[in-house]
Amino acid sequence: MSENYDVVVIGAGPAGYEAAIRCAQLGLKTACIEKDKGKDGNPTLGGTCLNWGCIPSKALLDASHKYVEAEAHFSEIGIEVDNLSVDVSKMIARKDAVVKGLTGGIAGLFKGNGVTALYGTGKLLANRQVAFVGHDGEEQTLQAEHVILAPGSVPVAIPPAPLDGDRIVDSTGALDFESVPARLGVIGAGVIGLELGSVWNRLGSEVVVLEALEEFLPMADERIAKDAQKMLTKQGLDIRLGTRVTGAEVIGNEVVVQYQDAQGDHALSVDKLIVAVGRRPFTEGLLTPDCGVNLDERGFLYVNDLCQTDAPNVYAVGDVVRGPMLAHKGMEEGVMVAERIGGFKPLVNYDTVPSVIYTHPEIAWVGKTEQQLKADGVTYNVGSFPFAASGRAMAANDTQGTVKVIADAESDRILGVHVLGAQASELIAQAVIAMEFDASAEDIGLIMFAHPTLSEAIHEAALSVSGHAIHTINRKKK
Repeated sequence: MSENYDVVVIGAGPAGYEAAIRCAQLGLKTACIEKDKGKDGNPTLGGTCLNWGCIPSKALLDASHKYVEAEAHFSEIGIEVDNLSVDVSKMIARKDAVVKGLTGGIAGLFKGNGVTALYGTGKLLANRQVAFVGHDGEEQTLQAEHVILAPGSVPVAIPPAPLDGDRIVDSTGALDFESVPARLGVIGAGVIGLELGSVWNRLGSEVVVLEALEEFLPMADERIAKDAQKMLTKQGLDIRLGTRVTGAEVIGNEVVVQYQDAQGDHALSVDKLIVAVGRRPFTEGLLTPDCGVNLDERGFLYVNDLCQTDAPNVYAVGDVVRGPMLAHKGMEEGVMVAERIGGFKPLVNYDTVPSVIYTHPEIAWVGKTEQQLKADGVTYNVGSFPFAASGRAMAANDTQGTVKVIADAESDRILGVHVLGAQASELIAQAVIAMEFDASAEDIGLIMFAHPTLSEAIHEAALSVSGHAIHTINRKKK
């Protein structure tokens, strides 16, 4: 059995489903293949992000933050809460309901836009043919004018800590604990490790985070990273840098983790262990040798700036190609490819991809860090503004953190913005817009911001670049 399509998309995560929807909107006959099944065993759309990553983790982060606010901070603003408790099963059920609603929404969008959803596996053959095997075992060959590969990524496993699905789990398993573990170990102090560690720490776990690198969050601005480490440590995360895990074994009802640091060998006993050392592109079973698509030296699908592979009319987007493994980056790539297939000429600006860590306070940035600019020999000016001086932050009893704006010393063009604080994930969008339009720090300083808002911290930090901040002492005056 064979069927012809204008576009076949393999993978219905953020990159794939947005590509498929946009293709269909442009009048292209489009099919999207998805292999995943949800917790209930039924086919599901949305990929890792909606089912086991971005969305469920944020649901738990939000719920656990509300709990710790009620437990530790409500009394500071005159609200007393008695007999506070955590119902983990209810929290997990709500998380699952959010996921189900969103994945069901994608199915509705597919139907409304005319995308054919195919549930099973897809493999790229030569000449843009796709071998599809449904969950029911039915096989068919799809012929496409264009193919978009969006298979996503999977957690990296490490030999010293083999997963058992119960005591030793990856990020997916960490979203479904049936109770709060008294002692929790996390391997990896990256985005995933810090977010999951924060969830269970807030709910009562004693959390130890083991990180092989000597630096904390080296991809973030150095000052922001140091401040964040202090805040997270104060919250109760025991972050141990420069540690190398050499073994992990389940003994009885606990996990004994062996690790090394500068002081020698150590053992750590925990009730649960989360392995969160990163993700890798998922390419197993995706390609045949004669399909024309090549991998780079790191195992990613090789593409150019337009996400074109080495095979004519075959594209790849999202976590499986170079660049940060971020849902929004994959989404924009998927839409770009769809529109280029449809005859338009959009581009993705990889210099303005925002990054966010959803701890509390949140950490967000876009553009260059100071350490990157120093390494490149770029001269720059820096302005900053603490949330402790923000009227809205004080009113909200949430004054941790700062905003930092970096601008070119000659042109004043904004080169990077870094935010540590409440709603950093929302505030960073203002910086992305500014940088997309090549704004200068002066441009931001001349814009009127509503008062009182957290956004005013962006305004004041931009003014601070030239020594004009109003609500903090300027180091330089002009």
